[in-house]
Amino acid sequence: MEASKNERLDFGKMGYGCKHYRRRCRIRAPCCNEVYDCRHCHNEEASLLKYYADRHEVNRYDVDRIICSVCDTEQPVAHVCTNCGVRMGEYFCDICKFYDDDIEKEQFHCNECGICRVGGRDNYFHCKKCGSCYSVGLLGNHSCVEDSMRHHCPICYEYLFDSLKDTTVMRCGHTMHYECYLEMIKRDNYCCPICSKSVLDMSKTWKRIDEEIEATVMPDDYRDKKVWVLCNDCNDTTQVMFHIIGHKCGHCKSYNTRTIEPPVLPQ
Repeated sequence: MEASKNERLDFGKMGYGCKHYRRRCRIRAPCCNEVYDCRHCHNEEASLLKYYADRHEVNRYDVDRIICSVCDTEQPVAHVCTNCGVRMGEYFCDICKFYDDDIEKEQFHCNECGICRVGGRDNYFHCKKCGSCYSVGLLGNHSCVEDSMRHHCPICYEYLFDSLKDTTVMRCGHTMHYECYLEMIKRDNYCCPICSKSVLDMSKTWKRIDEEIEATVMPDDYRDKKVWVLCNDCNDTTQVMFHIIGHKCGHCKSYNTRTIEPPVLPQ
């Protein structure tokens, strides 16, 4: 009897869904009353609307009607279909109204984030200052930036907080999509797009620039010229010798600097 019940619950598992989730139900979008496989399917279609005023997104918490994909019965949000008895998602969150048959993702609901995450609850912690879940490897080992995930990726401009793509935390504490980060590094850009701090250990690069500057003699007209620079890495302002190759911060020795107007001294 128990085996028969489990067979009914699991009927059609992994056989339905969309490119975002494997699930045995669809949602009726509360914003437009149309039926979609999931909220991401709705939002992607809505983003293509010609008129901006017509664009809108599904609020996951407002979903209150679903349609069983096995028997096509519309009903209130529930884990098990009231008509055919199938479980409409192996994983179900009644807060997010979220269903997913692919439990290898190790989904869990974070009360602090207010949404479901993937990757296993034991593998993540919630940083209250950053306002998001991070890998336990970053516990006590990252620079906190208030609400660091509640903004758009600086490269592709997709909202990070509930993005389906992997994200990464840079040395400065700012975040972006991991694939966007790799593309940025591939293009030899090693500065955070938000604060301009170095995202990698650049000590070997700075040493190479030291050697290039030592081997490159400046013309007499520029040999004694000095400029003021602001260091993007340590935020210190120093006066340094001008050189066509680069300007070394007088404080942290970084070449991630930019020239500025001389500071105004107090009278």
